Amino acid sequence: MESLDLRGRKALVIGVANAESLAWWAAKHFRQAGADLAMTYLNDKAKPHVAPLAEELGADLLLPCNVAVPGQLEAVFDAVKTKWGKLDIGFHAIAWARKEDLHGRLTDSSAEGFSESMLISCHSFIRMAHFAEPLMTDGGSLTTLSYYGAEKVVDHYNVMGPVKAALEASVRYLAHELGPRRIRVNAISAGPIKTRAASGIAHFDELLADAAAKAPLRRTVDACEVGRVAVVLASDYAASITGEVVHADAGFHVGGMVLH
Repeated sequence: MESLDLRGRKALVIGVANAESLAWWAAKHFRQAGADLAMTYLNDKAKPHVAPLAEELGADLLLPCNVAVPGQLEAVFDAVKTKWGKLDIGFHAIAWARKEDLHGRLTDSSAEGFSESMLISCHSFIRMAHFAEPLMTDGGSLTTLSYYGAEKVVDHYNVMGPVKAALEASVRYLAHELGPRRIRVNAISAGPIKTRAASGIAHFDELLADAAAKAPLRRTVDACEVGRVAVVLASDYAASITGEVVHADAGFHVGGMVLH
């Protein structure tokens, strides 16, 4: 029998918030496939929610990482280098926008708010790739999270739409640049899932209902399913896949009409 095997691989998961977060399910599946884990949490307030999860999985490292604080992302990679000397898998699950920009029109977003959202939600993945590259001596896999609002207008997604579009474009450029080092770069465009991050989106319950009604599978997806896609992308089963935005959304992105 074939089985998905990540034994001996070193995986860094950035952006675990709690047991509902997509990053947690990615970490869980990496570990169940045999990978060694390093996990991060945002700050002291978040640590009590993440520390028990890291302990549950036997993570080798649990580190603070607020990408807006100078030096914290660098410190994470320094710790990975000291502990393991290499990295095989990087998973990025960070997104943020000011409340007034997330709830307001893109037309009215502030330059400062737009820049902060781009820095935290998009450029942090580029920086992650920069620091991961010298540690991925045997090649590797970098994956980030996106959403359908990067492709088409989704009501109430507002400033995050163009930010996620920039993230998806960055995936393609990073894949092109890092491919010669056998480093693959992909994104998972997940369907709407009730997470802490999603709770900031206005009318989110309506968005969930719309997705369930219009998706070909007539349902939404759950965080565990996204975690399974993450572990496949990190594995040798996806050795030929890079520069892709893989939709894990029950088919919602195909845009079919529902007739009543």
